[in-house]
Amino acid sequence: MKHQSDGALKGFKVIDLSRVLAGPFCTQILGDHGAEIVKVEPPVGDETRTWGPFGSNGSAYYSGINRNKRHAAVDFSKQEGRDLLLRMLEGADVLIHNFKAGTLERWGLGYDDVLASKFPRLIYCQITGFGEDGPLGGLPGYDSVVQAIAGNMSVNGNPDSGPLRVGMSIVDIGTGMNALAAILMAALERERSGLGQKLDVCLYDCALTYLHPHAAGYLQTGAAPVRSGNQHPSIAPYEEFATKTGPIFLGAGNNGQFVAACKMFGCSELTTDPRFATNALRVQNREELHGFLQVVLAEFDGEELASQLLRSGIPASAIKDVPSVLAAPHTHHRKMILEQGDYKALGIPIKMSRTPGSLRSTPKTLGADTREICREAGLSDVEIDRMVAERTVLEAPLPITKS
Repeated sequence: MKHQSDGALKGFKVIDLSRVLAGPFCTQILGDHGAEIVKVEPPVGDETRTWGPFGSNGSAYYSGINRNKRHAAVDFSKQEGRDLLLRMLEGADVLIHNFKAGTLERWGLGYDDVLASKFPRLIYCQITGFGEDGPLGGLPGYDSVVQAIAGNMSVNGNPDSGPLRVGMSIVDIGTGMNALAAILMAALERERSGLGQKLDVCLYDCALTYLHPHAAGYLQTGAAPVRSGNQHPSIAPYEEFATKTGPIFLGAGNNGQFVAACKMFGCSELTTDPRFATNALRVQNREELHGFLQVVLAEFDGEELASQLLRSGIPASAIKDVPSVLAAPHTHHRKMILEQGDYKALGIPIKMSRTPGSLRSTPKTLGADTREICREAGLSDVEIDRMVAERTVLEAPLPITKS
C-alpha cells in the first residue's frame, strides 16, 4: 500500500484570517500540500458559510475551498482577541488576511508598526481590492466589480452582446494563485536572508494581467481590442463550430494543424487557397474561412470528430457542461474529484512525485478547533471558558435568533 505523504509543506504554519475566495483558495492549496492552516473566522463566520447551494454539510461554496484546515473563531474587535492573535503568531510562518487596507493597523497589529519587529521571520500577505494607496487604494473590491473596472468584461462576450462578466470568479482565483506564488517565493528568499516580508497582492493588479494579449497589442500598436466571442483575436481557426450533435471548439494553432484538420474534414483545397496560406491571412479572412468550415463540419458527429482531431494532435473538444466534465473518465483518472463521507470537492491539481498533496481533513463547523488552538497558544481551560462565556472566542456557531 502506498504511504500517504505528509506533504511538501509539512511544518509550515499559516494563520489564515481571510474570508470568501481568494485567500481561502490560496491557503487550501498550502494545506493540501501539508501546511498547517489555522483558519480564524469572526464570530459571525466566513460569509460564504451562508452562500448556497447547500449540501449535507452546509455551504458547498465554503466547503469547496476550506479543507485541510483547523477552524477557530475569535472576535478581534476585543483587545483579548487581538492579544490571542499575537500569541498564535508565535512560531507561525505566514499571516494572510483580506481585511480592508488599514484594518489591522487600527487594531494595533500593523505589519510595519508592530508585526515586522515582533516577528521578523513572519511572511505577511495582505489581499486587497486595489492596494493600500493610490486613487483607488483602500476601496473594497469584489471579483465582478474588478472584472469591470480592470477591463476584463470589455473584451469578453460577442461583438453584439456588450461587455460580459466571465462566468467563473477568475479574479479571485487568480489572485489566490498569485498570493500562493508570493508566499512560496518569500519563504524561499527567507532561507537566504532569515527575514520575512510584506506581500501586497490586490485583485486589480491581478485582473490587469489577464488582459494579455489585448493590453500588449494596444500598448505596442495602439489598436484598441474588440470583443471576439469564442474566436481568438490572433489565431484562426480557433473558435466554435456547430456539428450535427452539438458545438465543438477547434483550435488549429499553426499551419501544420490547419493542413491536417482540413485533410480530416475532406476539404484540403482550403490549404491551397491564397486567402488562408498563413495564420495572419486566416485571421484577416476569418469570416470566409469560418463559413467554409462550418458547412463541412455541420455534417459530422461532434464528439467523434473532436476525439479524432485531438488524438491526431489537433486541439479540439465538444463543448461540455459541468456535470459531464465531472463525470468524465479523465477527470477521475487525474484524481480531480475528492470524496470522503459526504464531502465531495474538486481535487488537487498540483501533482508531486515524492510528496503529493492529500485530503487530511474536511471542512468543519465554525470554531470546531478553537479550544485546542487556544490551548496551543498557552491559555488554560479556565481562561478559555471565560473567553467563550464572553464571546471573545467561539467553539460553535452563535444560535440563530428569531426576530
